[in-house]
Amino acid sequence: MKKITDAVLAGLVATAMCLVPEPATAVDGFADDVAFMNAHTNIVLLHRGDAAVAGAPAYQGRVMTSTFDRKAGPSFGWINRPVIEQGFLSEDERQGKLEEHIHIFGGEERFWLGPEGGQYALFFPPKSEFEFTNWVTPAAIDTEPFELVDHTEASAKFRHSARLTNYHGTVFQVGVERTVSLIDRDRVAKQLAAPIGPGLQLVAYETRNQITNDGPNAWKPETGLLSIWILGMYKPSPETTIVIPFVAGPDEELGPTVNDAYFGKVPPTYLRVDNERLFFRGDGTRRGKIGIHPLRSKGIAGSYDAAGKVLNLVTYNQQDAPHGFVNSMWELQDKPYAGDVIHSYNDGSPEPGKPPLGPFYELETSSPAAALQPNESLHHVQRTYHIHGSEVELRPLAQHLLGVTLEEIESAF
Repeated sequence: MKKITDAVLAGLVATAMCLVPEPATAVDGFADDVAFMNAHTNIVLLHRGDAAVAGAPAYQGRVMTSTFDRKAGPSFGWINRPVIEQGFLSEDERQGKLEEHIHIFGGEERFWLGPEGGQYALFFPPKSEFEFTNWVTPAAIDTEPFELVDHTEASAKFRHSARLTNYHGTVFQVGVERTVSLIDRDRVAKQLAAPIGPGLQLVAYETRNQITNDGPNAWKPETGLLSIWILGMYKPSPETTIVIPFVAGPDEELGPTVNDAYFGKVPPTYLRVDNERLFFRGDGTRRGKIGIHPLRSKGIAGSYDAAGKVLNLVTYNQQDAPHGFVNSMWELQDKPYAGDVIHSYNDGSPEPGKPPLGPFYELETSSPAAALQPNESLHHVQRTYHIHGSEVELRPLAQHLLGVTLEEIESAF
């Protein structure tokens, strides 16, 4: 295919759920998830025909979940019901709990900001050690709601203003704007440059994310830059495999084929790297994270649920990056702007004897580092596609978009 336009996460234990090939039951479907969430927070429901997306202003305008059939279809986002039920905890209530670090509500596409670690980190106080006890998600992407400023049947625009301080001590005044829009079937075919067979069911949407320097000073590399970071949390299953195609070539020119050092090296039973594509388990049984260098990226990542016959795709707008990409490794870095552009995370036990944090798996993309003058903005667009159907109709899409057959995906491990 031509080029086209993470963190440590914490939460309460939930049961792993699989995508289903037929209309979902009342207890695992989109309609049930929306009814549950509406009982605890305001949900903005977008729809175009049968396809629908559920957004949550209180949770930073994130897409909580989506479906191709809003009445009887499956729910593609991972929802952390226990945390949603308890709501936001006060500072006193958070002491000694996971929510002291993050309120992890779930959701299949959320707005975050990077970098996470390093000398310009947003998740660690100045001069602290890069350890989980010091890791705190900024309130702007954890507890502060976004304002719903516009809403049509098929799109919603959110806005927020945030103040952040990085590890270096630099203060950022950031304006955030985020628009979620459903994509119709004809436009999907044009974007993917592939026919969408009549037997396929799908939901597709894009988020247009913008940050603006609302402060009086320019953002400079030597005092830290920000990036837009979009993360999606999906339901894992034993038959779900992540696929990321990449540009082949020498490491000295393109960087490493894959960075699997975020939470310790990923074993070959969970990560397989072939010529121009890699396979990574999305089963929610072993914690690991991988990253793809910008020069390796083909602008797309995906996953396939062989049991549910669902092909999931994420693309983003590839753009010039004169200041590189922020590095989120938990260490003082030699190259703070040599970070990755695509990430994938598979949840699992964070340490021996502990249960998984979800479980879930993630597909993520990042914008370039934003060296912005006052009133200047940076945009990052991510598109998400969930396509369900028979193997006969999904097979050519997987080959065209990910460079693999369904059989190769299913037999990768």
